[in-house]
Amino acid sequence: MKNMVDIDVIIDDSYTDPKVAIYTKSRTRQVENIISAVENVSENDYPTLAGYNDDRIEFLSQRDIVRVFTEGRKIVIQTDAGQYYSNKSLSGIGDVLNPDRFIRISQSEIINLYKVKCFEFNSAGTIGIELENGCKTWVARSRVKAIRELIKSQEK
Repeated sequence: MKNMVDIDVIIDDSYTDPKVAIYTKSRTRQVENIISAVENVSENDYPTLAGYNDDRIEFLSQRDIVRVFTEGRKIVIQTDAGQYYSNKSLSGIGDVLNPDRFIRISQSEIINLYKVKCFEFNSAGTIGIELENGCKTWVARSRVKAIRELIKSQEK
């Protein structure tokens, strides 16, 4: 049956937290649904964020957030669905974001690592980032070392 999912549960005392691995030929809608279901269960420790847009308040799942940045004196939460504003400070938002998913790349921006399309390294030592939604941004020089270490740790 095409829509069946083969699930193995392995009990191993060396793991304190559950680890989920998905083996698949391609990233399909079914795979996205599985990821979403697992994240919804595990995100209980990471609250949604209130985003203001016009006269509406929406509660945004951390999974949907592409980046959080300052624009003038406003804090903008960017998702694939649009931009929202927050009354919290960037540091305040950073405190509630999942540290395994988000990283601060500058004084004024936090990105969702799961929404990164690619990192672009140049000879001047700076790092450009292209996000899945086509947005391009840069890592501040003071944060380049942390990003390089993060990338190295992901290669292992």
